[in-house]
Amino acid sequence: MTTSAIAANGLRKSYGDKTVLDGVDLAVPEGTIFALLGPNGAGKTTAVKILSTLISADDGVIRVGGHDLATDAQAVRAAIGVTGQFSAVDGLITGEENMLLMADLHHLPKHEGRRVAAELLERFDLTDAARKPASTYSGGMKRRLDIAMTLVGNPKIIFLDEPTTGLDPRSRHTMWHIIRELVTGGVTVFLTTQYLEEADELADRIAVLNDGKIAAEGTAEELKRLVPGGHIRLRFTDPAAYRSAAATLNGASRDDDALALLLPSGGGQRELRSVLDRLDATGIEADELTVHTPDLDDVFFALTGGTGLPHQPKENAR
Repeated sequence: MTTSAIAANGLRKSYGDKTVLDGVDLAVPEGTIFALLGPNGAGKTTAVKILSTLISADDGVIRVGGHDLATDAQAVRAAIGVTGQFSAVDGLITGEENMLLMADLHHLPKHEGRRVAAELLERFDLTDAARKPASTYSGGMKRRLDIAMTLVGNPKIIFLDEPTTGLDPRSRHTMWHIIRELVTGGVTVFLTTQYLEEADELADRIAVLNDGKIAAEGTAEELKRLVPGGHIRLRFTDPAAYRSAAATLNGASRDDDALALLLPSGGGQRELRSVLDRLDATGIEADELTVHTPDLDDVFFALTGGTGLPHQPKENAR
């Protein structure tokens, strides 16, 4: 059986009369990437703060790294690293000095701290900038330094709270590569993100948090199967071909203005081939074919009422 790096049961947290987390259960297997999605204000950051011992829960049983958070918080802290939404980098000192400061906080001997700092700076491609003030770093460089500082203590579990917010696409993809490498090295990553594409790209399992509860959890593919609405769209420029295709493809929905037909489909290769074979048999050719399958956008909007995260393109031309 896979051991849980993080296990929470009945996690609750309120501020005054506002309930932020209302009986949340989480199980994160070791050596995986777990993504927590939810609208802004859904409680993602609160969950991270509780699991990383920064604030206390009102109720719930929590184990992190095999340690009971309520009775052995110090052991939990020794097993984890946290990179928050806002960089912990001190811009007034150099990248190397930031790393050495973190080594001191972990009580590493001087020579060991310098060795670890040098290795991590090289690993994150920051050696050339190591002796420059961190204030001169780009957003992507600061994020890499932030994670490098987190790794000084050699944590087995890392909490990344919206690690790519504000980064350009190239820096975001670089960060994805770093996160995958962390897991390859045996680290467990608990990720919160506002980017649906990011969760789809990285996470082994995803949970959607809404109104203080877990609305759904599973792999990206499992979550996508929760939402109906997949279809094949065929568009024609020749009205005669459009009418012939409509007669051939029973059950297709018609859009006479656009000369388009929509057929329900799960997006599988067999279904697509069947449609094309039926058209080929009658000599009909569509001018454009697109396949729409439910994605994490659809899942998110279905589960949360359509608020909180940016919408992303969903149709892929074939």
